[in-house]
Amino acid sequence: MLTPQDIALICSASHGDPFAVLGPHRLRPKHCSVRCFLPHAQSVQVVSPQGAALADLVRRTGTDFFEAAVPMAMDTPYQLQVQWADGQHSTMEDPYRFPLVLGEMDVWLLGEGTHLRPFEVLGAHPSEMLGVAGTRFAVWAPNASRVSVVGDFNFWDGRRHPMRLRRECGVWELFLPGVGAGALYKFELRSASGQVLPAHADPYALQAELRPATASVVGQLPAKTALASGRQQANALDAPVSIYEVHLGSWRRASDASGRWLTWDELADTLIPYAQDLGFTHLELLPISEHPFDGSWGYQPVGLYAPTSRFGDAAGFGRLVQRCHEAGLGLILDWVPAHFPSDAHGLANFDGTHLYEYADPREGFHQDWNTLIYNLGRTEVSNFLVGNALYWLERFGVDGLRVDAVASMLYRDYSRKAGEWLPNVHGGRENLEAIAFLKRVNEVVGEHCPHAITLAEESTAFPAVSRPTYAGGLGFHYKWNMGWMHDTLAYMARDPIHRQHHQGEMTFGLVYAFNENFVLPISHDEVVHGKGSLLTKMPGDRWQQLANVRAYLGYMWAHPGKKLLFMGCEFAQEREWRHEHSLDWHLLDDPAHAGVQRLVRDLNRLYRATPALYQKDFVSAGFEWIDHSDAAHSVLSFVRHGLDANTFTLVVCNFTPQVQPGYRLGVPQPGVYREVLNTDSAHYGGSNVGTPLSSAHTEPTPWHGKPCSVRITLPPLATVFFEWKA
Repeated sequence: MLTPQDIALICSASHGDPFAVLGPHRLRPKHCSVRCFLPHAQSVQVVSPQGAALADLVRRTGTDFFEAAVPMAMDTPYQLQVQWADGQHSTMEDPYRFPLVLGEMDVWLLGEGTHLRPFEVLGAHPSEMLGVAGTRFAVWAPNASRVSVVGDFNFWDGRRHPMRLRRECGVWELFLPGVGAGALYKFELRSASGQVLPAHADPYALQAELRPATASVVGQLPAKTALASGRQQANALDAPVSIYEVHLGSWRRASDASGRWLTWDELADTLIPYAQDLGFTHLELLPISEHPFDGSWGYQPVGLYAPTSRFGDAAGFGRLVQRCHEAGLGLILDWVPAHFPSDAHGLANFDGTHLYEYADPREGFHQDWNTLIYNLGRTEVSNFLVGNALYWLERFGVDGLRVDAVASMLYRDYSRKAGEWLPNVHGGRENLEAIAFLKRVNEVVGEHCPHAITLAEESTAFPAVSRPTYAGGLGFHYKWNMGWMHDTLAYMARDPIHRQHHQGEMTFGLVYAFNENFVLPISHDEVVHGKGSLLTKMPGDRWQQLANVRAYLGYMWAHPGKKLLFMGCEFAQEREWRHEHSLDWHLLDDPAHAGVQRLVRDLNRLYRATPALYQKDFVSAGFEWIDHSDAAHSVLSFVRHGLDANTFTLVVCNFTPQVQPGYRLGVPQPGVYREVLNTDSAHYGGSNVGTPLSSAHTEPTPWHGKPCSVRITLPPLATVFFEWKA
């Protein structure tokens, strides 16, 4: 029975069950009471869809609440014809005459926290109900006392469209007729105590406004994307994988005075052919999920399901992925399940409680980044993130996800002092919930997206990161080799005269190189925050700095492991990376910088054409030292092997500026060793010192424990690749 209190609660946007009050309610057979709350309405009439008058609704005194008995059955379609206080008229559908939005199976799976694709039912989805076009809204907020949809279609008024709570799963739902793609919206919530909270963007929004605006945008769920032919093999452990890491907002800006960001389509027209020409196999994009702060580079996302509006709409991103695959490029996205910002419109304190984050700051607050930590022990939160992984892989067809800050997830004491963290249930420092979550993500990806890969940015010695979960691992396909990166860059930063005392910094990575499936990363983190560019890390005059860069890149491409290079490093960018500005493309007018770019192109071409450089990256049989002990000359020499025992590649590195003629090198097979790439070539800006083909024949003299040897000329600060011919 309708009470004055019900009406008062509806009028004050405080009623927790609006469908119990609003809409049609049965009085007797073929008669029902119709009730509505329409602020600023002058009069309201119930009409048939054909416009025939059925009843005039009566205003409750002192309110904008209208009701009347109407001679129609409960399931009879009707509309509301409204005269507004400003004299305008409109005919509208009554949202409260429409049935449940969520199906029973969806409710069950959402309540259980096992709905693999929650994005299909939560959020905002243009659809049709009872023959009427509109949008289905649904949001998880189990502790709220009231939730309303607010938007540009209802004056952002939380009184107008309160939602229905499905108590079994804590989800509020509502179908709003007439609302379509492009509409702006948020959710307005009251806490359990009745406090009106800041309006939140939709956690499952498929689009969002451009910052500093914060509304969600109703968008169409992208169709499932058919797997691109050959992508699974292109991502495989025995394939050549050379990744170009890109921050889209600063790779290149518009050439006009605006300096604006490029659109998705403009990026497809420029970035894709550039990476393709340089021979990279994959692009990796810094996070493209919607984020409020440019300076976070995307690593503090608010809209995990929304490609950032900085570059256009979600459809434009879909076209970029398609264009990558048409060009033979894979696309990897940086993905951030480790933390999220505390912006008022985001996930923090979502329904008046710590819904997505841990409540205790010793578990739920990242001191390094001033961000919040997902409560991965809560099934609905874990499900939110697992579903997000599937969303990018299935709906856009991306090749993989590089998971950010995995180390911060694995340890409860990460970057915390004693007393600032809570141990796990066994008293240990491992985050058992995060470990279980990462395993589940990788298992779900493996089962439902077998073409795709996951890569972990993990900076500790946590075991078996890139081993299958059934073998006790975390289930990633690849792990970034942060130790190799730190050690080798430290070595390269030293004056060559001191390198002889630190040879182990270049060789230590081979001690553990086959414990994981490693990617060798020279990433964005190494060229920012005062670390200097790759070029300025190097010692010596400008010629030596460039030669060091070339020698280092040659060593990296020869070393076991897949490759990753951040944008700008491919032409020896001088300045540190700045996210607000384009790369310094004018440097390519300098032959020395253009030479480094040519080297990267040729390294990628040689790499992709030489199976010995990639087929056995993760087994010791793919690598053989010739000599790692010649620290006095800072020389390293080794052989890379592929599946074909009759072919191999010999690599020699000289990390001093001294030419070393007649350098004797033991080799595994007699024959001719032909120089196929020399980073000191004049083509790349070097001094053009090398080994003439006529002198690269083996001699029967054993050396370095090998049955025969060759004499070669080692160029200064250079890496040289040799092809063996019997």
